[in-house]
Amino acid sequence: MGDEDVIRRRLLIDGDGTGDDRRLNVLLKTLIKWCNSTDDKLEDSKSTHDRMLAQLAQCEFAVTKSQLGSDMMAAELKSYESLSKILENGIEIAKSNIEKSKADLAEAKTVRKNRIEYDVLAKVISEQPDRKETLERLGTLKTELSSLEATKQQLESRLSLRKKQFHVLVTSIHQLQALLDEPEDLESISDDVEMKEISN
Repeated sequence: MGDEDVIRRRLLIDGDGTGDDRRLNVLLKTLIKWCNSTDDKLEDSKSTHDRMLAQLAQCEFAVTKSQLGSDMMAAELKSYESLSKILENGIEIAKSNIEKSKADLAEAKTVRKNRIEYDVLAKVISEQPDRKETLERLGTLKTELSSLEATKQQLESRLSLRKKQFHVLVTSIHQLQALLDEPEDLESISDDVEMKEISN
C-alpha cells in the first residue's frame, strides 16, 4: 500500500482531522493490553479501565458530533433545496411580471398616442366654428348670393335694354344721315340739267 493510499484511507476514516482514527487505535491497543494483563494491580487496572471509558466517551462524542453535523448538513441541504425552489418560483413570477409590465407599457404607449391624437383633433375642432354659427353664416351667404343674382339679372336686363336702345339710336343716325345726304344729290342733278340747257 503506497503513501497516497494510506493518506486517502486516513482521510476517509478521519475526515474532519480530529484524530478519531488515532483515538480508536489507542483505545484498541489499551483494551488488548488491559485484557492480556493478569498481574496488574487493582488500582492500575481500574485506572486503565477509567482511561478506556474516557477514551470511549470521547469516541462516542466524536460520533455524536459527526452525526449531528451530518444531520445539520442534511437539514441545510434540504433548506437550500427549498430555498432554490422558492427562488425558481420567484424567478418565474418575476418573468411573468416583466412580461405583464411589457404588455402594460405597450398598452400605455398606445393609450398615450391615442390621447395625443385626440388632443390634436380636439384642438382643431375647437378652432372651428360650431354648427349653429356655420349654418347661420351659410344662410347669410345664400341670402347674399340670391341678392347678387337678382342684381345681376336686373343689370343684364338693363344692359340688354340699353343695347337695343343704342341699336335703335345708331339706326336712326344712319337713316338721318341718309336723309341729309339726299338733297345734295338732288342739287347736283339740278345743276347738271341747268348746265345742259344753257349749252343748248
